[in-house]
Amino acid sequence: MCSEFISFVTGEASEKCRKERRKTVNGDDVCWAMGALGFDDYAGPLRRYLQRYRELEGDRANQEKASNSNTEEREESSSSYRNNQRNQEVGVVPATAPAPLNAGCNIREINKVS
Repeated sequence: MCSEFISFVTGEASEKCRKERRKTVNGDDVCWAMGALGFDDYAGPLRRYLQRYRELEGDRANQEKASNSNTEEREESSSSYRNNQRNQEVGVVPATAPAPLNAGCNIREINKVS
């Protein structure tokens, strides 16, 4: 009986997606199908559950992103420190950045020449 109910609801959601030329059925489609099939008493709570689930998943993804970002920053600074230590041991002097092409030039002077 349960599998028949699931097939009934997902079939309706799938038909909606087919009409909209979409290949993926999502939670919103299932909620819509439940309402369209007369299961309004269940569609409302399911929508609220889906909304809350998405909020929690978004929070979790943001926390993981922040955690990964902090880990990468620590690894970069640690790696940079180790490289500097190695360079000092071997006697490598870091290269200085070249001066910009227009260093010491006034744009008005350049325009007068041309």
